Formats: sequence, C-alpha cells, structure tokens
Amino acid sequence: MCPGFESLIRHHFPSNAIDRMRAFALIAAFVASTAMAQLRSIPDDAERAEIRHVEQNLIELNGKPERLAPGAQIRDQANRVIVPAALETGALVKYRRDATGAVSQVWILTPEEAAR
Repeated sequence: MCPGFESLIRHHFPSNAIDRMRAFALIAAFVASTAMAQLRSIPDDAERAEIRHVEQNLIELNGKPERLAPGAQIRDQANRVIVPAALETGALVKYRRDATGAVSQVWILTPEEAAR
C-alpha cells in the first residue's frame, strides 16, 4: 500500500474503525471460502443413471423416457440448480423420485462422485 494513502486513511478513520474494516473483510473472505467449499450430500437411496434432456419436463434415464416432477431440482457439479435444457447429454447422475414416481431430484456427478 502507498504510504501517503495509508496516512490519508488513518487521518480520516480512527484506528478502531480501520481494525473493524479489516475484521469485516477477513470474516467476509472466510464466509465466501466456506460457501465455495460446501460439501453436498447425495442420499444413499438415490439411483444412478445417464441422463438426456428431451424437451420441457421430459428426460431420458438410461434411454428410458421419464417425466420430471413439478418443481424438480437438477443440481450441477457445483451444486447449483440448473434448468433441464442445461443438462449435458449422457451426464452421469444420481436421482430420486417423488411419491408419484416422477423424478424430483437430480445431481450431476463430479468425476470423484462418479468413480465411487
């Protein structure tokens, strides 16, 4: 940091305000890093398949036509919710069904998850 800039900051902000700003920046960086390192847990009862988006709420799992449940969540490898049209054809996934038998949750597997 430029010495002139630091003296300007110290002149306008008391040292305890600077300490608070540094503490806030450190906490914000910590929270951001833990959010990025968030682990996801895929339920043990989720089934494994290859997926392909057909149209709207229609997909194929291992070549068999299936319907997505209303409000179905599809999570990419970074655990972000994506729309069905964003599915990569042939991606390995784990999925769960709702009480009606429609596919309600889908997780696109990372290479590490697919190796398990």
